[in-house]
Amino acid sequence: MGIRKKTNKNPPVLSHEFVIQNHADIVSCVAMVFLLGLIFEVTSKFAVLFITVQYNVTISTNEGPEETAVNHFHHGIKDLATIFFYMLVAIIMHAIIQEYVLDKINRKKHFSKTKHSKFNESGQLSAFYLFSFGWGASILLSENFLSNPVTLWEGYPHTLMPFQMKFYYICQLGYWLHSLPELYFQKTKKEDIPRQLVYIFLYLVHIAGAYILNLNRLGLVLLVLHYFVELLFHVSRLIYFSNENRQTGFTIWAVLFVLGRLLTLSLSVLTVGFGLANAENQGFDLAAGNFNVLFIRITVLAAICFTQAFMMWKFINFQLRRWREHAQAQSLKKKQVPSKSKSKKDKANGVNGVNSHGADSPRARKEKSS
Repeated sequence: MGIRKKTNKNPPVLSHEFVIQNHADIVSCVAMVFLLGLIFEVTSKFAVLFITVQYNVTISTNEGPEETAVNHFHHGIKDLATIFFYMLVAIIMHAIIQEYVLDKINRKKHFSKTKHSKFNESGQLSAFYLFSFGWGASILLSENFLSNPVTLWEGYPHTLMPFQMKFYYICQLGYWLHSLPELYFQKTKKEDIPRQLVYIFLYLVHIAGAYILNLNRLGLVLLVLHYFVELLFHVSRLIYFSNENRQTGFTIWAVLFVLGRLLTLSLSVLTVGFGLANAENQGFDLAAGNFNVLFIRITVLAAICFTQAFMMWKFINFQLRRWREHAQAQSLKKKQVPSKSKSKKDKANGVNGVNSHGADSPRARKEKSS
């Protein structure tokens, strides 16, 4: 994320600089068009596709003396319109956090260009991970997925979702899609773009895969677990920028990162490799949303294993680089200590030499008289 310099000059309308400086206002106007569309009867049917969650299914239950209706949702092609609208909302929220929180802190701290970019990235992701982790954990608790892990594969395909779960996936996809135009809006450095594109692509593939393949329960558990570990890392980095001596958070994150990868692999193998493999409802049925065939199960597990291996490889390189930098810093400190003591010793010898051979010493006077 690059540094955006504010200037008093007004750039030409529709120029690159104009769009970058005013992108939040432009996107807000586009979102307002959809909201205004709800007012008029002619456009309300079209605007509803973008704003509200689609594919509502009402199921009647006989719990208690009275019959109650429960609303569930399934996915479909109309979800693309809803994802687009909440991608616009994510862009607006990104700009609000950047302008009213992160930019003010940056002006006070006077970070360098490198720290400025990393601080903005960690600040944005910390807010998103905190919100997503809290929201996802509340869904897990309300649906009792943690207390009964068998529900992760029992009754597959899980085509019907409660409102909170479907809206959670819509917002997740909208957020990670918004990261693509943000690379342009935030003037991301060219050398940082490939790294950003890789992890955006991985998020989109895994979230969309869990959503489309009706593995939404497993996907939700893995997302909450992953977001908690990532939240700890970015909060630790923000603390490190405020005080470089505070690095305890990175140690805790390193332990939890490894445990998170092991738990992710264990839950994935347990759900896909054993639970779905032994389920009675086997076969491929696109209309029913059933994708429980050997090829898809192997593909899902391979994708998860590849991603976890890639993350571990990046993690090991990160730790080796930290240890190397720490070793170099320690060696520099050791070299500076002897050099300082040597300089003090030389200075003391010089003073003694002046005292013993100075102009006012008896030896000097004797040499002059001779």
